[in-house]
Order: sequence, then C-alpha cells, then structure tokens
Amino acid sequence: MEDRTIRVLVAKPGLDGHDRGVKVVARGLRDAGMEVIYTGLHQTPQQVVETALQEDVDVVGLSILSGAHMTLVPRIKEMLKENGLDDVLLLVGGIIPEEDAEKLTSEGHADRVFTPGEPLKKITACIFDWFKAKPGS
Repeated sequence: MEDRTIRVLVAKPGLDGHDRGVKVVARGLRDAGMEVIYTGLHQTPQQVVETALQEDVDVVGLSILSGAHMTLVPRIKEMLKENGLDDVLLLVGGIIPEEDAEKLTSEGHADRVFTPGEPLKKITACIFDWFKAKPGS
C-alpha cells in the first residue's frame, strides 16, 4: 500500500454564506494529517468539480446549510462521474433533514452525510476507513 497524504477538497456550494462549521471541519481534517483544500464560499458545482480535478483529490466534502442539498449534491456527483472522478469519496455535511440524508445516500448521490454535532472523529474515521479499503491506496 502506498503511503501518502489523503487530499480532501472542502467546498461550500450554493448561496450559503456561513462557513464557521466548515472551517472547524477543515482544521480537524488537517490536524488528523490530511491535506485540505478549501474553496471558500459561493462555489458553483462546476467550480467544485474543476478544483477537484486540478487538485487530484481523494475526497470531496460539501458543506451545505442553505437547503439546496437535493439539487447541488446530485449535480456535483454527476459531474464528478462525467469527469472520471467516480472513485472520489463524496461527503456532505450541514443542515440536512434525516429523510433527505437517507435519500442522498441510498440513491448514490453521496457516500455519507454528517449533520451538526457529529464528532470530528467520526468524519476522520470515515475517511481513513474508506482510504484504507480503496484499491491502490
């Protein structure tokens, strides 16, 4: 197994202007030893996917508090696949109702959904477990 740093893109798609939580998560991932690229606020799906391509990331983490998750997440997942990034772990965090979280994961739009208050340990463990199981890592 190749020993390398996990590269994580953390993005804020849509019109949501609140970024305190995503910055806490980004710092937690960095402190866990991951390389974190943060795109900033108000990213379009195209910008998120383009950055994922340019940065050659292993994980894309989306932070969405605006309620647009049922539109943004499927679009980003579709665009990742169209650009050959279907092996990238797609995580979503934010204010996501339980029924929407279940739909996003069961329909394959997101690999995992995290809601406010979930410990950073759960997020980092999810990424490390996925990375260990990923062929060629």
